[in-house]
Amino acid sequence: MDKIEVGEIFTISDENDQEQEVEVLGVLEVDGTEYAAVGFVEEIQQETDEDIDIYFLRVDEEGDFTAIESDDEFDKVSAAFDELMEEEAEEN
Repeated sequence: MDKIEVGEIFTISDENDQEQEVEVLGVLEVDGTEYAAVGFVEEIQQETDEDIDIYFLRVDEEGDFTAIESDDEFDKVSAAFDELMEEEAEEN
C-alpha cells in the first residue's frame, strides 16, 4: 500500500461491523510505529462549531489499519498528535 496521505478517505468497519467512512486528518510516527488520526467523514462535513471525534489507528507493515488496544499507547499517540497540531498552528 502507498503512503497514507492527509485527506484520504477510507471505509472501515466499526465494532458492530457497520462500514464507516473516515478521513485521514494526520499521519504521525511514535516509537517507530506509524499511526493515522482519522475522523468520520459525516462529522467533518457537517461543519459545526462542535469538536469532532478523532480516532487513532495503527498502520501495520502492509498498510492496514489496526485498533489501538491499550490506554498507554492511545495516550502516547494522542499527546504526539496534539504536539503536531500545535506545531502546524504555529507555522500558519
